[in-house]
Order: sequence, then C-alpha cells, then structure tokens
Amino acid sequence: MGNKQIKQHLETAQKTGILKISLQRLQELPPQLKNYPNVLKTLDLSQNRFEKIPDEIWRFTLIKHFNMSGNRIVDVPDALGELIKLEVLLLNDNMIVRIPRTLSNCQNLKTVNLSHNQLTEFPVMFCGLKHLDVLDLSRNKITAVPSEVGTLRVTELNLNQNQISVLAEEIADCPKLKTLRLEENCLQANAFTPRILKESKVCNLFVDGNLFNPKEFNQLDGYDEYMERYTQVKKKMY
Repeated sequence: MGNKQIKQHLETAQKTGILKISLQRLQELPPQLKNYPNVLKTLDLSQNRFEKIPDEIWRFTLIKHFNMSGNRIVDVPDALGELIKLEVLLLNDNMIVRIPRTLSNCQNLKTVNLSHNQLTEFPVMFCGLKHLDVLDLSRNKITAVPSEVGTLRVTELNLNQNQISVLAEEIADCPKLKTLRLEENCLQANAFTPRILKESKVCNLFVDGNLFNPKEFNQLDGYDEYMERYTQVKKKMY
C-alpha cells in the first residue's frame, strides 16, 4: 500500500475512528501510526502477514473492535490487556499458541474469536468476564475443559474440532451457557455426567463426531432433562 493511500486511510480514520487496512501483505504497522493520535475505536488489520501483534498496540486505549484474523501471529503480547475498552477481539485463523493472562483486564469484552489456531490449553483468563457473550475456540488443539470453566459467563461456547477428552462437570455451573458445541473431539459418552445434563442451562448441545454413538448418548442419566430444556426452547421459537 502506497504512502498516499495510507495517508488517506489515516485522514479518514481521524474523523471516523475506524481504520481498516486488510489484504495489503503488511508485516508491520505503517510508520505513520506510531505518532498517530489516540482516536481509533476500530482497527482492522486482517488478512495481512503479521507474525506478531505490534508492540505499539497499547497506545490505542480507545479501541473497541480489534481484528487481526488471517495473519501469521504465534504469540499474543501482554500489552493487549491494556485495551480495556475492547468489546470484540477477532484473532481467528492465525498460529497462536498462547493467550496472556492480562486479557482478564479487558472487562468489556463481548465477543472473542480464536478459532483455527494452535492453542493446547483452555484460555481461563476469559472466565469471569461479565459481558463476554460468545467465545469461539473451535479448530484448536485443546485437550481438556478445566474446572475454572464454571465461572464463564458466555451464552455460546464453541469447542468444535479440538482434541478434548476431559470435560469438567463445573461446566454445569455456567450461569448463562445455552449453546455448547463439542463436535469432533475425543470425548466418551460418560464425560457428560448427570450433573451436566440435569443441572446446566445448556439447551443446544452439539456432540457429533466423538467417541460414542447417538444411542449411547440418548441412554445417559440426565438425557431426558436435557431434552426437556431443548424442547422448551424450540417451542418458544415457533
């Protein structure tokens, strides 16, 4: 992207608070951004060639919507936790192996997409965030859902296409969880304990492609209670 184009983008962003520079093969921030005033509310650097999130990101404390999906990012810096107004974080389709604990400072987060990365552990720093509504961790290498998940306040959790073989029954304590996606993992039917099926608020549970067949699942203690919730929700929809 030429200097003239960058200048135009920056001039527009100064008025709108929105800067979108995607599909430009960028590997680092345009130098002009280093001395740029702190006015950005949306920063979209998706579909470029960044290998890391720029260190300067901590300067842009007003950002609410941050998109760096479709890059080559491996590590997420602690500095991202400085963006305390952040509401939407899109880092899907990268090569991220680690999420810093500092993201627990981002108390305004509503949507986080980390699908199609290289995470091996469930990112517990998102548990307890009061406004987080949707967390997408699909297509990673997560092997276990830990007990901390009980404080997760999302309504939808997507864990499809991981390597999960352990599901903490504290997931039944999630106060708002309605949709739980666990397709194509390594779960046995008995991972879904009576407590999960009877006491959780989950009414949309997706479990195809695990190490059991539908008949085994349908015979689990608590399946009828789960189906009751499922049917009630369907009735409200029509």
